[in-house]
Amino acid sequence: MTYHVQIKVMPLKDLLDPQGKAVMGGLDNLGIHDVQDIRIGKHITMEIDAASEEAAKQIAETTATKLLANPVMEYFEIELIG
Repeated sequence: MTYHVQIKVMPLKDLLDPQGKAVMGGLDNLGIHDVQDIRIGKHITMEIDAASEEAAKQIAETTATKLLANPVMEYFEIELIG
């Protein structure tokens, strides 16, 4: 069966987010001052052929752990969709 999975990879909350800081500067230059904080991450969607939901989640977790996220700087969340 094919499972659709979303993986959200975000910088750890305690670390500086240089992309977010750059966007905050851009907003300030545009005169938009109401935004308090921006964190920029990655949104990955996958279609996984697996025997069960649990197997699909395990494949997604292995993929995120070994390839998509740097655990020193980022965390990830996995969600099955549809």
